[in-house]
This record gives sequence, structure tokens and C-alpha cells, in this order.
Amino acid sequence: MRKRDLLILLLAMAAAVTVAVTIFSGSALETGSWGLSFRTEGAPPIGNAGKDQLRQYDAVYMGDPAKKTLYLTFDAGYENGSTEKILDTLKEQQVRAAFFLVGNYIEKNADLVRRMVEEGHIVANHTMHHYDMSKLSTKEEFSKELTDLEALYKEKTGQEMPKYYRPPQGIYSEENLKMAKELGYKTVFWSLAYVDWNNDRQPTKAEAFAKLLPRTHPGAVILLHSTSQTNAEILEELITHWKEEGYRFGTIKELFDA
Repeated sequence: MRKRDLLILLLAMAAAVTVAVTIFSGSALETGSWGLSFRTEGAPPIGNAGKDQLRQYDAVYMGDPAKKTLYLTFDAGYENGSTEKILDTLKEQQVRAAFFLVGNYIEKNADLVRRMVEEGHIVANHTMHHYDMSKLSTKEEFSKELTDLEALYKEKTGQEMPKYYRPPQGIYSEENLKMAKELGYKTVFWSLAYVDWNNDRQPTKAEAFAKLLPRTHPGAVILLHSTSQTNAEILEELITHWKEEGYRFGTIKELFDA
């Protein structure tokens, strides 16, 4: 290969690397659904936005990968009879979790919400109506979805809602994250989840364990749905297994304290 051709090739390769790095680590975030790429069993996944990109908006998707700490979170838009058993298990296991709830849940299940609070769990903001928040173009529209839920929570519990937010369906935009931060919220994505929300096709215990256990990693923020009967049935064994593997359970507050 002639020197001139070699130089052109090297310049093209350098440009390609620069573009790749810019896409992966640039400050701009694309609008989309939160996604994960698991490449090595037991190792943290790669999110479709980097930790440093998220941090500038007070957002996280996992904790310290050097510490065997797990952060257990639940999402719920409605109640179908599984939450009480989940709360019983958490109490027995002395594990505190975070519950990201929507308006419908808080309105119809105030007793369960108050129990969550009384037993030391964090009840956090999953918006009033579970809209695709990336389609709300103004700060007023975005803010109303969070502040209306805050008001409902205070009405039912007598307390201020902790300022943690999870975008419905994990759909986000850079502008959303900016607005959440301006409202004093910290955004919590996740680094471990599985298909547990379909009540017509609940996973078996074996299927759930096969999805969750190989992907468990230090610092994992775990997303489960409290609507899942499977989750209610396996939670005690699941927590026991994680403890036997040397994991402790932290609160989402710890994610932002470091």
C-alpha cells in the first residue's frame, strides 16, 4: 500500500473512532426508551446513556459497581392483590424498597401506600397519568404530571413526596431530564429487569430466576412490578439467594449520596 493511501486509511479510521466516541460519550441524549445491553454474566450492563451523561441531570441507572449493594424498586400503576404479600416479605427480610406509583394507585390504595411509608419504604413519583412524558413539550405540562401526584400523595399520607422520579415506560428525553432536575427531582432508571408485567403471561419461577440471577451485578438497581404474582411468590427466595451471595440492600437515596 502506498504511503498516501495508508495515510488516507488511517485518517478515516481516526474519524470513525471520533464519531463513535462522540455518540457514546457526548453530552446530548437521544429521546427514546431506556435500554440495556448485557455482555458478561454477573457484570453491569451498558445503558443507552452513560453514567456521566445521566449524572449531569441528577439521574442514575446503577450504583457503585465495586460494591455488592442492590437497590430494589417496584413500579405500579394499579393493584391486583400482590402488593400485600410483597410488603410482608420485605418486612420479614428487613429490606427497604422504593415504590414508583401513579395517581390511580395512590387514589385507590391509600392504605397500602401508608403502609409502605410506615414500614420505611420510599414512595416515589411515576407521574399522575403514566403518559409518555417525552411528548409533553412544555415545562408546565411536565410539571403538572409530577406536582399533581405530589398533592395526591400528601392528601393521602399527610407527608411530602420524596423527590425521586421514574419516567413511565422508561421513555425519556434530554429536555425531560432537565425539567425534572429543575423541579428538584432525581431520576432513577434501572440496570436489571425482566418481562414481569404481562398478567396474561406471567413467567414461571424458573423463567424468572433464569432472567434475574445471571444478570445480577454489584450496584444493580432492580426494577420489578408489584402487579406480578410471580414476583410476590418468588421474592422471599430471591432476596434470600442474593443475601447468600453476599449482597446487601441499599435505598435509592444512597445512589445520590456518594
